[in-house]
Amino acid sequence: MIASLFQWIKKNSAILFNTGSLIGTMAVTSVLGFAYWWVAARYFPPDAVGLASAATSTMMLLSSFCMLGLGTLLLTEIPRNKGQEGALISTALLLVGNVGFLVGIIFSLLAPLISPALRPIGATIQNILLFAASISITAMTVIIDQAVIGLLKGELQFYRNTIFSLVKLVALYLVGLWLTDKIGMTIYATWTLGNIISSLPLLILALWKGRHKLGSLSPRWQVLRKLGSSAIQHHIFNLILQAPTQILPVLVTVLLSPTMNAWFYVASMIANFIFAVAASLTTVLHATNAAQRATLSQKTRLTVGIATITGIITSGTLFLTANLVLSFFGPNYAEQAAWPLRILALGAFPLIIKNHHIAIRRIKDEVTNAMLPIISGSVLELVLATLGARLGGLSGLSLGWVIALCVEALFMSPLIFRTIRGIDNTTNTIKQLMILDTKEEIPYEQRVHTNEYIQ
Repeated sequence: MIASLFQWIKKNSAILFNTGSLIGTMAVTSVLGFAYWWVAARYFPPDAVGLASAATSTMMLLSSFCMLGLGTLLLTEIPRNKGQEGALISTALLLVGNVGFLVGIIFSLLAPLISPALRPIGATIQNILLFAASISITAMTVIIDQAVIGLLKGELQFYRNTIFSLVKLVALYLVGLWLTDKIGMTIYATWTLGNIISSLPLLILALWKGRHKLGSLSPRWQVLRKLGSSAIQHHIFNLILQAPTQILPVLVTVLLSPTMNAWFYVASMIANFIFAVAASLTTVLHATNAAQRATLSQKTRLTVGIATITGIITSGTLFLTANLVLSFFGPNYAEQAAWPLRILALGAFPLIIKNHHIAIRRIKDEVTNAMLPIISGSVLELVLATLGARLGGLSGLSLGWVIALCVEALFMSPLIFRTIRGIDNTTNTIKQLMILDTKEEIPYEQRVHTNEYIQ
């Protein structure tokens, strides 16, 4: 049995190791994130925490827009373009960095017109530059994290995110202890500082390893230009996918209040730890099968199984301990955010289906086919969340969002079941076998069960 276990681990080492690094990253950043927002809740007034969380959510949304689909494109193309990894990564970083800074300035100037709650973002030149720089740097760091997963070097993003979380936590504690003027943009600034410092070791490592062939790290716009249409597809797809969860905190701020958004943001941050398991598994599933589809059925069974088991354990535990966990942030958080957190945790199960559906579509280069269902689902999430907020406050918003996820999962599940059973792979195998050998009769069992024959 021990020998079989080691054989199983060796067989699935790429998925297990890189998924472990992503989950480890989420665990470390979540624990340090709890500490971060605990310090924010203790040292800053609720309206400052609410503004900081809304600004952070806006930053993440805009940085996702500025990534232009290049992060996901790198996950797909790095395994398919050996020897050109450095050029792809450096070109992507330069592009998203410049676009992010420009978009950040534009949004800062428009923020007061969008909502009075967001007015501090564009109140001063310093705030405008801070917000723009944060979007630029955040987009670049996400590109870096996805690139190292594409290289199957997940430990590097683990180290970077750990440094990021530690730096921003220490910085927040120090400014909370020393500053008397405690505003939301001060909290926001610590994110930028953390991203800058955490990225420096990776930059030094890349330059050191490529010191003998620095030309391979130079941007090559022609390489990226060839992949432009694919990048645009991924970009639109990513924006649609990420918009609901990034917009939800902004909706709470606008529809309810910044103080209520502080409660919701903490609850959603805790729930995201559960969601990260399925997201990490499908990210690595995408990277490991982008250039090798023959094992997709087996790998999908593995990732769905792991995600379901961990979802049952983590969501069940959180349902029982919601008040205790939230009490670390203060009594108001435990009183106001406990039921929203319990409801949000149930979203882990439909997200298993949704995340796998997306990964499989990307692997098969079927992003266009998935566009309409994802658009419909994202609109449904925002509509039901808004309706829920109007009818039932934070709990109603959380329930509306989870119901929308369940509806999406219902329509997406057939693709997952077909992939797990290997129906699509079997059909393709039979067709390719019949093309390869039209003169000699091939046994049906061989048509159905062998991928080696085709290879």
